[in-house]
Amino acid sequence: MAAQKEKLLLVVVAKAPVPGTVKTRLIPHLSSEEATDLYRCFLQDRITTIQSLRRVALAIAYTPEDARDAFVPYCENGLRLFPQKGKDLGERLNNIFVEKLADGFKAVSIIDSDSPDLPVSAIQESFTRLMSDQTDVVFGPCYDGGYYLVGMRRPHPELFVNIPWSTEKVLANTLERASELGVRADLLSRWNDLDTIEDLIVFYNSHKKKAAQKGWAGETTFSYLARMEAKGLRLSSIQF
Repeated sequence: MAAQKEKLLLVVVAKAPVPGTVKTRLIPHLSSEEATDLYRCFLQDRITTIQSLRRVALAIAYTPEDARDAFVPYCENGLRLFPQKGKDLGERLNNIFVEKLADGFKAVSIIDSDSPDLPVSAIQESFTRLMSDQTDVVFGPCYDGGYYLVGMRRPHPELFVNIPWSTEKVLANTLERASELGVRADLLSRWNDLDTIEDLIVFYNSHKKKAAQKGWAGETTFSYLARMEAKGLRLSSIQF
């Protein structure tokens, strides 16, 4: 393998933006096409934000394996692009760590595409903690019990086996497993991923004061939601 300038790698995991397969919990508040357009905004915000990382290689790991063409437009600034491999989320995450750490990266962080307003400082902090030699794995907790980021310096496949994915117990069970195995886990700041209409309402109202600004994390997503509200989607009054 050729010598690498960057020794750290950030991988964004993403699904192909196909109607009926992404952000389905937002239907019927949004149509399947609108939910897909919103997901594209999530991706754009994520890619825009991570471009400011320094000395970190960037990649998108996509699914399904034949969806490469859908992500080529997001890779104009040199992002790597490769398919996820595995029969479930745990296997896919572990395979990324195994492959990319074997490629010579000193640390790899994997992040989702559902928290468009996550500041780049949180991502940078994941690498700072991993390279401190005091942490084996770092997680970014979500309010729903999952995690938006996981980072490692070497693979720990046991942390991805028999985990109740898509439940509120994902992170708790994973941390329990890490403790049992003596794997030192560290937590970043808690953040909200956007899965439900309630999540969108909170996101929209919390960022209204930034609407006239430029270049902030989540700007594309907010602008899209503002257009949806103008069309009749109720976001300004929190009633749920």
